[in-house]
Amino acid sequence: MSSAQSKRPLQSAKCGALVGDVRVPGDKSISHRSLMFGGLAEGETRITGLLEGEDVLATADAMRKLGAKVTRDEDGTWHVRGVGVGALREPDSVIDMGNAGTGIRLLAGIVATHPITTFFTGDASLCKRPMGRVADPLAQFGAKFVTRDQGRPPMAVIGTDEALPITYTLPMASAQVKSAVLLAGLNTAGTTTVIEPKPSRDHTERMLRHFGVEVDVQVNDDGGRTISLTGPCTMTAADIVVPTDPSSAAFPLVAALINPESKVTIRDVCLNPLRTGLITTLIEMGGDITITNEREEAGETIGDLVVTGKNRLKGITVPAERAPSMIDEYPVLAVAAAYAEGETRMCDLAELRVKESDRLAAVAAGLAANGVIHRIEGDDLIVTGGVVPGGGLVETHLDHRIAMSFLVLGIGAEKPVKVDDAAPIATSFPVFEEMMAGLGTSFAPSNR
Repeated sequence: MSSAQSKRPLQSAKCGALVGDVRVPGDKSISHRSLMFGGLAEGETRITGLLEGEDVLATADAMRKLGAKVTRDEDGTWHVRGVGVGALREPDSVIDMGNAGTGIRLLAGIVATHPITTFFTGDASLCKRPMGRVADPLAQFGAKFVTRDQGRPPMAVIGTDEALPITYTLPMASAQVKSAVLLAGLNTAGTTTVIEPKPSRDHTERMLRHFGVEVDVQVNDDGGRTISLTGPCTMTAADIVVPTDPSSAAFPLVAALINPESKVTIRDVCLNPLRTGLITTLIEMGGDITITNEREEAGETIGDLVVTGKNRLKGITVPAERAPSMIDEYPVLAVAAAYAEGETRMCDLAELRVKESDRLAAVAAGLAANGVIHRIEGDDLIVTGGVVPGGGLVETHLDHRIAMSFLVLGIGAEKPVKVDDAAPIATSFPVFEEMMAGLGTSFAPSNR
C-alpha cells in the first residue's frame, strides 16, 4: 500500500515501436470469484493463472479467516478447500481488503446471510468508497451494517440466520452489486432475483454454474436482464483456469496502437462479450486488432490479440450503453483518444466518479497537465486528439489504472510524463513495468 512516505514517482518517455509476445496477469474479477467460490464449495478447487496482485491476495487471506484452507504451490497453482455454503466461521480479527473494492463488496454479500459478524477495513482509497450500494439491498435480507458517514469503510456486517429472499432492481449497471445480492441468495431459502436495466459483466453467473449452481437468466424486452437463483444452494468444487485480464491487456494494447510500426501479441485474454467494449471501440477507431486462437475455458471465451500500430486512430462517439462493458478501461481509452485524429466523445461516465478515485476528474486533470485538449460536459468526456505535448505531473490518487494509463500516454508524448506514485500498480498488475519494458517502453524513476 502507498503512503506519503512510500510514494514511488515514475516517468515514461517517447520510445520506438513496441514488439513482443506477452501474457498479462490473470483476470482480477475472475480471480476474486474463484477464491470465494472455492471457499464456499464442498471439496478442493484447483486454480491456475490466478492474478497474484495485492487485491486478490487480500481476498485469499479473507477466505482463510472465514474458514477455507487456501494454499499455493511453488509453480503458482492455488488450492482452495471449501467449507460449504452456510458453514463460514466468524473471523477472529478484522479483514483488511487493501484496495479491493470488488473483494469487499462481494464478500459483504457472502457473509450477510451467514450468522456471523465480520469487520472489514481497507487502505485510504478503499475507505473513501461508498458501500451503501451493496449495504442497502443486503439489509433487505436481514443483515445489519455499521459504517462511517456516507457508508464508507471500516464496515461491520452482522449476518442473519433468518435470511429472506428478495427481488432487487439495480439503480445502475453494477456487476458488484448484482453479485453481492446473488451471493447472499446462496444461503437464503427461496428465490433471489436481480433485475438489471443494462447488462453488466456476468462472471458471477457463469462461474456459479461452473460450481453446480442453477442460475436462470432472462433477457428483458428493454435489453436488460433478470437473474435468479433458488437457495439454499450446494456448490461443488471445480477447477478454474483464469484467463488473462482484458482490463490489464488494455495497456499494452493501447500502447501498441499509438506507436507506429508496433506489433504486439497478447495471449489468453478473457473475451467475455460483456468485457470487450474497449476492443470494439478501438476497432471502430481504426485500430488494427485481430483475435486468434479463440476457445472456451470454464464458461468463458478466451483468445489471443494481435495488435499493430499501422493505422492512425480516429475520433468517434462511444455510446453510453457500452459503458458497463468497459468501465475500467476509460482512462486508457482517453489516452488513445489523445493520439487520435479528431474528437472522441465518451458518454455517461458517472460510474467513474466512484471508482478507486474520482476517475473522471483524475483523467481530466492528467490530460490538462500534459496539454491534451479536452472538456467535460455533464458526465461525458470529450478529448481532441493530436500531438501530445506531455511534460506534466499526474496525481494518481492511489489509483492503479490512472498510474498505468498516463505512463502509456508518455510513450508517444513530446516530453516525458510523470506520475506521482506508481506503487498502487501492484494491486492489479505487479509485473506491469517489467512487461512494458520488455516490449520497448522507456520508464524511469522520477524526482517529481
